[in-house]
Amino acid sequence: MSTDLLADDTRMGAVTLRVADLDMMTAYYRDAVTLSVLAATGDHVVLGRGAEPILVLVHSPELQLASSRSAGLFHTAILFDSEADLATAVHAVATRHPGTFTGGADHLVSQAFYFTDPEGNGVELYTDRARSTWSWIHGRVEMDTLMLDPHRFLRTHLDPAAVAAASSRPATVGHVHLCIGDVASARRFYVDQLGFETTAELGDTALFVSAGGYHHHMAMNTWRSRGAGRRRLTLGLGLVRIEVPSPDDLGGLADRLAFHGVDTRDDGRTVEFDDPWANRIQVRPAA
Repeated sequence: MSTDLLADDTRMGAVTLRVADLDMMTAYYRDAVTLSVLAATGDHVVLGRGAEPILVLVHSPELQLASSRSAGLFHTAILFDSEADLATAVHAVATRHPGTFTGGADHLVSQAFYFTDPEGNGVELYTDRARSTWSWIHGRVEMDTLMLDPHRFLRTHLDPAAVAAASSRPATVGHVHLCIGDVASARRFYVDQLGFETTAELGDTALFVSAGGYHHHMAMNTWRSRGAGRRRLTLGLGLVRIEVPSPDDLGGLADRLAFHGVDTRDDGRTVEFDDPWANRIQVRPAA
């Protein structure tokens, strides 16, 4: 593997959200999105599946909502193992919080449904199609946004017998999609410095990047935030976590970031840094 790239087995970790109403947001992700509360200590709640944390909610009632045109989170994308698992989660959200549904799409590589949580954070629930069906052309994965009818999807894939066991089924953070000010700066940071590979581009409005040939672990767009500068401290995105396979991979990343002059905070177990819009990133070994 090139020392300029993240390791092939790099994956996304739990996303931290700063929230105003901890009880309401916990209930949404637990009861609607069908995550389980893995830990709750004071002003922090960790939700996930099995032993896999997916979201960390931090009670921050002193903060204000971010401007709709600022940089930050576009959505956290939760990946389910199967269409049946996805259908169960979509049905739960549609039943308990129908007003939060914003749409669905067949992206060729995946099938996805979109929601906005009660404090305005984007949520994608999705499942991947088999990698053998993905089409790559000149190093770019073919993706699209085709209509995906939620009613037909649920009629086809929802198994009522599986609903009660939904929270025991595996799920992970598949990717994280950010709002940014410009694509050129995102490419310079996330590809040239951090070490992801570009997998798709939409002109100068969106960039998709991954490690190890995944369709995307992260995406960045300017659709509502073009020209945005550095974020101030607000509700919403607090931290994006990336997990590399080993401490050696973390050390290599730290060296690469230092070479590029990126300011980091390294405690020996994790490396933290900010992207050009003050979206905080933490990288740690999975082992």
